[in-house]
Amino acid sequence: MRYIILLLSLTGLTAFSFAQNVEFDKNNFKDDKDGFKEAKENLKEGNARYEMGTIFHKDAIPFFEAANEFNPNNAELNYKLGKCYLSSIYKYKALPCLEKAIKLNSSVDNEVFYHLGKAYHLAMRWDDAITSYSKYQKTAMSNQDPQAMEELQLLISQCYNGKEIVKNPIRVFIDNLGKNINTKFNEYGGVISADENVIVFTARRPNSTGGKIDPGLNEHFEDLYIAYRDENGNWGVAENLGSQVNSKDHDAVAAISADGQRFIVYQGAKNNGDLFESILTGDEWSKPESLGKNINTDYHEPSACYSPDGRTMYFVSEKPGGFGKHDIYVSQLDEKGRWGKPENIGSTVNTKYDEDGVFMHPDGKTLYFGSQGHESMGGFDVFKTVYDESTQTWGKPINIGYPVNTSDDDVFFVLSASGKHGYYTSVNLNGGLRDLYMITFLGPEKPLVLNNEDNLIASVTAPIEEVVVAPTIEVKEAQLTLLKGIISDALTGEKLQADIEIVDNAANKVIATFKSNSSTGKYLVSLPAGKNYGIAVKKEGYLFHSENFDIPNTAAFQEVEKDIELKMLAVGNKIVLKNIFFDLDKATLRPESTAELERLTKLMNDVPSLKIELGGHTDSRGSDNYNQQLSERRAKAVVDYLTSKKGISPDRLKWAGYGETQLVNECSNGVKCTDDQHQENRRTEFKVLSI
Repeated sequence: MRYIILLLSLTGLTAFSFAQNVEFDKNNFKDDKDGFKEAKENLKEGNARYEMGTIFHKDAIPFFEAANEFNPNNAELNYKLGKCYLSSIYKYKALPCLEKAIKLNSSVDNEVFYHLGKAYHLAMRWDDAITSYSKYQKTAMSNQDPQAMEELQLLISQCYNGKEIVKNPIRVFIDNLGKNINTKFNEYGGVISADENVIVFTARRPNSTGGKIDPGLNEHFEDLYIAYRDENGNWGVAENLGSQVNSKDHDAVAAISADGQRFIVYQGAKNNGDLFESILTGDEWSKPESLGKNINTDYHEPSACYSPDGRTMYFVSEKPGGFGKHDIYVSQLDEKGRWGKPENIGSTVNTKYDEDGVFMHPDGKTLYFGSQGHESMGGFDVFKTVYDESTQTWGKPINIGYPVNTSDDDVFFVLSASGKHGYYTSVNLNGGLRDLYMITFLGPEKPLVLNNEDNLIASVTAPIEEVVVAPTIEVKEAQLTLLKGIISDALTGEKLQADIEIVDNAANKVIATFKSNSSTGKYLVSLPAGKNYGIAVKKEGYLFHSENFDIPNTAAFQEVEKDIELKMLAVGNKIVLKNIFFDLDKATLRPESTAELERLTKLMNDVPSLKIELGGHTDSRGSDNYNQQLSERRAKAVVDYLTSKKGISPDRLKWAGYGETQLVNECSNGVKCTDDQHQENRRTEFKVLSI
């Protein structure tokens, strides 16, 4: 047995020793003159494209492949073909070519070990990559190229990061979004509404609005596409957003609002790349308008996102004065609806390298972004940082983990409101270009065994050879409430566009305003945990509708669907004032009631002839007599506030107490009810007496 092993080893050594570089010389191919002639022609065509620059390297591949098939033992050709693969969607094919080039001639090019290091890096062969980068380091040092040295230090540190990160993979499923979204062309940069029912993404397809190829990139121009999820959870066929949104140049989506009714567009033809906004009115998207001079500069602004309340924007710019080439900035919406002077969010998040693909989660405090710095394992990795409102600081960015992050570029990641689904772009190794994928983050309750038959992620360049037991991780649901529904006329059912006002009751402050869609009546608002929210839905000619959501910091994610029927301002109609609060068992109005009382005051002032009745109601607990008296005192307290503090004439106001005589559910004495059901019965109403 030892003899056989030795013989095989010697045989391999002999074969390696005789491996030699074969030049494209006619004397080396005397027996196949026609084949040599064709190979030389392919080599000429490939070299012509190769010399045009990196963006044309992918066009050289078929010519180099044909020449390489004729003569697979030419060091220079293998080197060039490997470099071309690294500039294409077939990056994983680069490694054998570059390895062979070095075996044939280790001095084939002074940058060969740099590119071999990149190929090893992409294959997550960390130690081999470090070795190759280190060999190239000598070349960079001899050339006294400080930029190359800095890049090498970054690449080597990324390899060390990668070695550690892949030891603790996170448990995920990663699924292609399917043929209605993805095609054989490039689809990427998808953004979703908070409830995952709308997706807008960027694609490079031959039928783009301009219908041409960008000569600077050798790629089709970008356009925006949109798709909707049906009631079965499947994506409909994506549609081009048309010439109203898309121009003849590059148009890429940067962000979408939580309710899916506005998005930010990157337009490449303006000022080296600027940011614009398009708004949905009914079923028509508006022509994108510039976000203004405080956002857009003479420099590159590639991406942005909204905060959940729509009043804060985070965006990326390469303007001077930052910590790196592209930094993340923040801007606030002023009273006139313009974006104010931006501030850099600081060196905790921004590095001396590039940051891009910024996304604020609907919880209003967790920022996701792509970075080449921090603890990236290669190219851009996705990181998250959490804002601490008490200290007004960003937390240390955390790499969200492998296999979401890989050794290649991973950026433009967005997360659903629930925190269970992420969406991002990856390369399909089975054919095609970039595709959009959905990531499902798995919790500890479903331990899985992953093996090389499970193609869980398309962007991993090397298959898993052995069975691996995936470790469990805790998947925390986002701490927010997603409130959505349809606003309509209570009598006719007509869908209405109405103003939706979100108030922090404790601070007596309007923190956000939205509108429902004029065609569908749909609305969606994100309510991060930790506040007592008053919600008012208002439309001219209608009584306002109020809701209350008191969401503690510890509350888990919930999605609440609530259709709202607005009642006309007409005699006999009445509404519940859900943001009127009293001290326990008292008729003392609490400060959190202020915003609701202001709304009622405004209605009385807007309609000077309006006369109303304020009615107090209790739950069924307690004696009938006590409840009757408490309801009367509370109704009178509201009337007294309006007359004494707001100057409403007493003859326009009437108060009445109804105790427990008008329960809105079955919670009468003797019936076991929840606290929420009892809360429904404890209410203050007003009824229109005359106009």
